[in-house]
Amino acid sequence: MTLIKKIKDKKVNFEFNKEYIKVVTDKISDNDAQFITNSFKEMHPADAADIIEHLGQNDRENLIKLNNFNVDPEVFVELNESVQTEIIQYLSSDAIVRILKNLDSDDAIAILENVEEKDKNSILSLLPPKDRFALLEGLSYPEESAARIMQREFTAIPSNWSVGQTIDYLRENKDLPEQFLEIYIVDENFKPIGAVPSSKVLRTSRETKMSSIMDDSIFLIPVDMDREEVGNSFENYNLNSACVVDKNNKLVGMITSDDVLTVLKEEAEEDGLRLAGVGDEEITDGVITKTKRRFNWLLLNLFTAFLATYCISLFGATIEQMVVLAFLMPIVASMGGNAGMQTLAVTVRTLATNDLTKNNFNQNILKEFNIGILNGIIFAIISSLIVQIWFQDYQLSLIISISMILTMVVAGLFGIVVPVTLKKMNIDPAIASSVFVTTITDVIGFVSFLGVGAYFL
Repeated sequence: MTLIKKIKDKKVNFEFNKEYIKVVTDKISDNDAQFITNSFKEMHPADAADIIEHLGQNDRENLIKLNNFNVDPEVFVELNESVQTEIIQYLSSDAIVRILKNLDSDDAIAILENVEEKDKNSILSLLPPKDRFALLEGLSYPEESAARIMQREFTAIPSNWSVGQTIDYLRENKDLPEQFLEIYIVDENFKPIGAVPSSKVLRTSRETKMSSIMDDSIFLIPVDMDREEVGNSFENYNLNSACVVDKNNKLVGMITSDDVLTVLKEEAEEDGLRLAGVGDEEITDGVITKTKRRFNWLLLNLFTAFLATYCISLFGATIEQMVVLAFLMPIVASMGGNAGMQTLAVTVRTLATNDLTKNNFNQNILKEFNIGILNGIIFAIISSLIVQIWFQDYQLSLIISISMILTMVVAGLFGIVVPVTLKKMNIDPAIASSVFVTTITDVIGFVSFLGVGAYFL
């Protein structure tokens, strides 16, 4: 079934509200599986998944356990990972096998990843040998690799075939994927040597050799390539699909743009959550789970806060001489922290997209230095004017001006140096950078402001 036909058969962008969720909940209580099954069939799988996600945990459990209700495999794929994991616990092995058998291999592997190890082998044993081998092979690769998101269903033909032979093969073969944009041309060793868009096949005469119309400049993705790098490759080369090869350069699968779109979305969400120190958190996670995930970084933040407080205590005598310094001190630290986080966010993103390299690193360092000076001067002027109007003290205005420039420059530099250093140490900069940058900017902000104050006083 083509994508166009699927969309025509289903109601896309189905709008539901609290009242409809209440109707579904009531139907679950009444054991009316027929109503829910028919309703889900009329809407797009993504909308049906949204409804399941909006149900309470008890209602989801009761829904799955209803007699004569089976989760549509397409709906199951659309569920977020935490809900998938929850529902798997309610399903029998036979029900999971039925779902896996009706999905492409990449979607099936994604679901198997959420199955507990003790149940995984029993489920795999119930699958046909061909499917079992494909899934076991996929699971043997690293979780973040291209092999985990590729589908093993693809279309490949020998280089000596004609267009007519290819069309006849496509019509007769039942094992081909339902949707494919390109037909891969392979040599006698099953190594890809070119690709032909399916639309081009339809517009070419039957006698023409496929090798004469193929594009031989195809992009090959190794099975062990990081999936984020796969996403960058699709973006850089404007790919709709790409073939995946093993260590012997043999064709083993293909990755399509919809798979990559999901990866890029997940990576962007992951980076955003990690920058905030909350990790891979889902809205459906429980209180205890979320607390555990946030605890370590909050604990580290507590210690760094004590470090910043210790730095302030070193200037106790200076603060006693001019108590007003204590009022203004948070302004400098806050501005430095925000400037550092701005640079950090941009740097983490450029590292993820491979835009920051050895060749342009020094140039970017200089750029951040100049940005820090420019912002520092601008906000130094603004801050000094406010302080002068407020306290009528030229010395105090000078102190906040100098410390503002120093803090903004240092914040910008460490916003780029810290994530790059962590990257070289094989530590994910999205996870650890924010704590270090925040600590450094706080300490530098307090020390520069109080240090300059001590010098003048």
